[in-house]
Amino acid sequence: MNSVALITGASSGIGQATARLFAMKGVRKLILCARRRDRLEALSAELSAYKELVVVPIAFDIRDHSAVSTALEPFQRDLDEVDVLINNAGLAKGFGSVHEGNLSDWETMIDTNVKGLLYITRIIAPRMVARRSGHIINVCSTAGKEVYPGGNVYCATKFAVDALTKALRQDLYTYGVRVGQVAPGHVEETEFALTRFDGNAERANIYSDFQPLKAKDVAEIICFMVSRPPHVNIQDVLVMSSQQASPSLIHRSGRS
Repeated sequence: MNSVALITGASSGIGQATARLFAMKGVRKLILCARRRDRLEALSAELSAYKELVVVPIAFDIRDHSAVSTALEPFQRDLDEVDVLINNAGLAKGFGSVHEGNLSDWETMIDTNVKGLLYITRIIAPRMVARRSGHIINVCSTAGKEVYPGGNVYCATKFAVDALTKALRQDLYTYGVRVGQVAPGHVEETEFALTRFDGNAERANIYSDFQPLKAKDVAEIICFMVSRPPHVNIQDVLVMSSQQASPSLIHRSGRS
């Protein structure tokens, strides 16, 4: 995997696990993007143990197009080299019926999960087209395959990711750019539940009575997708815990 990868949402969860695994697998440069500069710098310091790896941390809020453009402007040469784009940044905010929904939560999800993905892709995809090579992987969700009560707007944003993945593939396949996605179910070792429930640890305790996926499980799938030979494009991976059958069907029988 002697390549250059850009990962959004790299400061925690699946993004952080993917950065660590890519570093272990021999990626030569990692461009790590997230809002929290301190987390990015801590991860960069950790990955500096890999002497052949160049780590480029870039802090910005992916919801803000102006902030994205301004933050990335000094790194044009690095962006020109990106072989692999992992559109991982995403979140859920709130959990309730549409008629009781919080508009601010809706905007945060739409701006992060859909518009943020588009902002980054619009910057990186033309460079891949010009080189006639590249690989884009979007982190979707089971919520992009099937809706569930209380998921409304979050599900809508992930259905949008699913649709955009298919559309990007149709737009880019003639230029040698591979496009795929991974759609995981419940994943622990992330901030998903805490963010959804506004930091309420008690409400966010949704994994204690079953074994969900771990962030590294999803990272390993992403790594496998990226490491396939150029003629192979894994387009879509739907993955859940053995105790999860759908977004809303979970066998809460404890952890083995």
